[in-house]
Amino acid sequence: MATVPRAGAHTCGIDAAMEVIGGKWKVSILWVLDERPHRFGELRRTLPGVTEKVLASHLRELEQDGIVHREVHDEVPPRVVYSLTALGTSLNAALSPLGAWGSEHLLT
Repeated sequence: MATVPRAGAHTCGIDAAMEVIGGKWKVSILWVLDERPHRFGELRRTLPGVTEKVLASHLRELEQDGIVHREVHDEVPPRVVYSLTALGTSLNAALSPLGAWGSEHLLT
């Protein structure tokens, strides 16, 4: 799936990346999905404090940006599984040094 360009000019790569990962829960969603694909309810339980509305919105935006893949299984009840795309995996790899920096400098 190709990414959908967002409106607005970007002045640098960081600006463009922040537009994709901006939002309180997006990076946390990426970290969880890096482990394995998850269903919506699993994600919600793994991220205590996120509301259903915000999680659905963030997943929809990440899907539109080509970061997350949403797979609907034709079952009763319907089963929807979220996973990272190759682009999402590469984004997590880019975020990894940032996480290491935070662990090294900000955790007590």
